[in-house]
Amino acid sequence: MSAGDGTRRVRAGRRTVEVHRPDKVLFPGGDAKEYTKGDLVNYHRAVAPFMLPHLRGRPLMLERHPDGVDGPRFMQKNTPDHYPEWIRRVDLAKEGGTVRHTVCDDTATLLYLADQASITLHRWLSRADSPDHPDRMVFDLDPAGDDFEAVREAARLLGELLDELVLPAALMTTGSRGLHAIVPLNGRHDFDEVRAFARDVADTLADAHPDRLTTAARKKDRGDRLYLDIQRNAYAQTAVAPFTVRPRPGAPVATPITREQLDDPELNARRWTIADAVEQARTNPWSGLLNRGRALGPARRRLNALRG
Repeated sequence: MSAGDGTRRVRAGRRTVEVHRPDKVLFPGGDAKEYTKGDLVNYHRAVAPFMLPHLRGRPLMLERHPDGVDGPRFMQKNTPDHYPEWIRRVDLAKEGGTVRHTVCDDTATLLYLADQASITLHRWLSRADSPDHPDRMVFDLDPAGDDFEAVREAARLLGELLDELVLPAALMTTGSRGLHAIVPLNGRHDFDEVRAFARDVADTLADAHPDRLTTAARKKDRGDRLYLDIQRNAYAQTAVAPFTVRPRPGAPVATPITREQLDDPELNARRWTIADAVEQARTNPWSGLLNRGRALGPARRRLNALRG
């Protein structure tokens, strides 16, 4: 439904969200397909049933591009006062004060954020009601260049190690260059425990394959090796949300995949866009992988035994 001033009104549950300037180009064409704000809203409306379970109850950092992906961007943590009262906020501690984060619990909020040109949603690994205790652990497989074969191989090696530790891991393209491996936790460990465990897993893998993998935080120390990044496992750090859009040509999407899809020669970090990510979502690629959060105690004992 459109108004005479060019504003489009979209129904989302019990609410109606106004989309301003829906024809505004956010992703210019050229070598890739052009997409507008209206296209971004349509995508979020379609993907909401699959995306919202990964957002509900989690503080967000919003990556906004009001003039499109070729314009300036800014990262928004504090919720502006003008946001509708029905959008949930949560006040969380930071050094010297608090931050009022947006929480996206429903489709209406998701569409409102799209109207604000929030192209990428970065979520906390913990929930607002237990911010110090993550229920997700993330390994970011970050290649030195745009070599997805290195990412594919690292994902297989990490998957084999996590299998030995009896930890399930859900894989997701980042929509940029690499993959994330996401391990569900029971929320009883604090960030220091989770980060230390993730570091030991990454170090174990890098020590076994020093020519291909590294945990070196400085780029100059990595050479052409893939970086096993565990830095997101910390209080107030974020990771891109499943099914969020990335600010790159063609509107690529961070998309959950199955381990079997690692063997697909067509797979790369930008394989899906807002044109087809919903089709992948409907295949339920994670199929219950994240349903039961794990304790790290048994996995820690197995890891210590492996490390000798």
